[in-house]
Amino acid sequence: MELSIDFIRSSFHSSSLSYSHNHLCKNGRSVLAGACSGVLASSHGFQFGCVALKRKTQRYSETYGRPHKTIRGLREDHYASQSSLNHELHRTYNGWGSCRRRKVLRDLVVRSELADTGTAGASYPSSEIWLNSKFRGICFYIVTSIAAITLFVPMVLQHPLVLMFDRYRRKAQYRIAKAWAFLTVAPFFKIEYEGLENLPQTDTPAMYVSNHQSFLDIHTLLTLGISFKFISKTSIFLYPIIGWAMFLLGVIPLKRTDSRSQLECLKQCMSLIKKGASVFFFPEGTRSRDGKLGTFKKGAFTIAAKTGVPVVPITLIGTGKIMPPGMEQEVNPGLVKVIVHPYIVGNNPDELCKEARNIIAQELVRQG
Repeated sequence: MELSIDFIRSSFHSSSLSYSHNHLCKNGRSVLAGACSGVLASSHGFQFGCVALKRKTQRYSETYGRPHKTIRGLREDHYASQSSLNHELHRTYNGWGSCRRRKVLRDLVVRSELADTGTAGASYPSSEIWLNSKFRGICFYIVTSIAAITLFVPMVLQHPLVLMFDRYRRKAQYRIAKAWAFLTVAPFFKIEYEGLENLPQTDTPAMYVSNHQSFLDIHTLLTLGISFKFISKTSIFLYPIIGWAMFLLGVIPLKRTDSRSQLECLKQCMSLIKKGASVFFFPEGTRSRDGKLGTFKKGAFTIAAKTGVPVVPITLIGTGKIMPPGMEQEVNPGLVKVIVHPYIVGNNPDELCKEARNIIAQELVRQG
């Protein structure tokens, strides 16, 4: 600690002298202007200084702005002596460096106090947060796995009855999915709801659209208890328990890069809506990496325009901060808001798309 303080002080002192010397040599109004080469010969022996000017000049202090006399310089055969140069350097150091010296001393005090209290652990809070997020992530997947395994059994047992009496909406299966979502998210973050009165009646088919920020968006939306059909990648259906539960819920599979699969998905959505089921879309198509609202695709709004069902915009706030895209192994603490906006109706897909996006975008701006 003492060595670091001495080194800082010596560095500051040498830098101050260097500054003063350069200032004296480079300032156009200074008598020490010209070639500051160090040792010069004169009738008085070898002396340190610069070539003298032929006329008396004035130099202005950058610190106080008041003119004061130069060191020497009335005659060509006179040079700045070593003592006068040291005197001027001392004056410049006291004038320019007093404020800077006080600042450095304060820095030294702060650094010494930090050293005494453990400067090496200054990065500990961020590491602690990271470790907590990782630990919470591990706990999150343990909880969701246990809940999924436990609730998957009644889903399988009641599935034959669901197919017989409620093949398209599958309300009983979505009640279990809602319980699974609540058990999963309740220990880790809180969800606040706004505008639940804007939800259509349970038996009314509708098109639900929302912004997409995180893997947790599905968990959050399932807590609403609405039996709408999601659209998911076909690869997720291969996951044990979770993928099988999605099949029992009637989630619609989609291959993003296959145009034939996309067309089949749209046809299946229109068929479900005509039979009384609701469908949910993320019009952005994928999760937002920077939290900004992306461009909406018109597939969902084309279906709504052709079938005449209302479009219900939903804004999700906070899921991207709790589990950012690409960091699904971490769960940060936070609050999630679900805002359900009044539904919109129309027969023009472009207008529906634009209006729904504007509603969600304005809410994101309002929430900050």
